[in-house]
Amino acid sequence: MTRVALIDDHESVRLGLEAACARAMTKEVVFSGSSVRAYLEWRQRSGAAPVDIVVLDLTLGDGTTVTENVTSIIADGSPVLIHSVADRPGAVREALAAGAAGVISKASRIDDVLAAIRTVARGDALDNVEWASAVDGDRAFADAQLSNRERDVLRLYAAGLPLKAVADRLGIAYSTAKENIARVRTKYVEVGRPAPTKVDLLRRAMEDGLMPGHAGATRGDD
Repeated sequence: MTRVALIDDHESVRLGLEAACARAMTKEVVFSGSSVRAYLEWRQRSGAAPVDIVVLDLTLGDGTTVTENVTSIIADGSPVLIHSVADRPGAVREALAAGAAGVISKASRIDDVLAAIRTVARGDALDNVEWASAVDGDRAFADAQLSNRERDVLRLYAAGLPLKAVADRLGIAYSTAKENIARVRTKYVEVGRPAPTKVDLLRRAMEDGLMPGHAGATRGDD
């Protein structure tokens, strides 16, 4: 059973998602509220473990920023799926840069929303039209300026190969491959796009068009 928190200042949206999750019988909405602060207070009062996923409205009516809300939830231990009308690409890009795992439009079919919840809750990167539109609209996603070797190492590592296999495939030492991944992470931090986990590196590679089949700006843990 996937434990879900819904944060949206429109009660009708929360009620609709809660009903859909109940019908799915694989998702339990354990919190429904209008602010991140209310969610964190509930966590503290109840002593409940971090939820498997927080479905978060892009803009709440309490004056908080997108970055504040996303980073607070992630710091508390849960991944974030943005559920938005997706008509503010700048805010969507801000949410992704803050660490949100993906975005799904409020205009999407409920089955697609439930599928996005399932994808993010199991720790996978969400690659959909809303995500691609936000990335394609912001060329800042291409500013890490990776070297050719760093791109090659990242591409193979993000595709799922262990670092030793990456080194063997490229004909380089394991230590060299490890150093390249460390430099890649440093470069992404420097442009405000941290990638501390392998899933984060996959997202960065997708954003920069380094993964086959994903649109973007292609550039020449074990």
